[in-house]
Amino acid sequence: MSITLASWLLIAVAVLLANLPFLTDNLFGVIPRRSPKPLWLRMVELALFYVLVGLLARLLEGRIGSVFAQSKEFYMLTVPLFVTLAFPGFVLRYLSKRSR
Repeated sequence: MSITLASWLLIAVAVLLANLPFLTDNLFGVIPRRSPKPLWLRMVELALFYVLVGLLARLLEGRIGSVFAQSKEFYMLTVPLFVTLAFPGFVLRYLSKRSR
């Protein structure tokens, strides 16, 4: 897999997983729930999806070449970036007016 393809795949997966907690009331997108998810549960899902995207990134990086060690600055940048990717789903869930 080329570096370009791996990068675009990772970006697409990150956008999808960042918005998934806000687009559906199913737990992790697959386990149905009877009542709507509270915000705290959506945040837990978002954190778990961040870890999942990070593991996928590490796997893809290892397949392309050597894996670089990450310091706290890396995580201080990628956490807000992942939360920013979740903004469209948050807006659709909580800030948009719904027609009834």
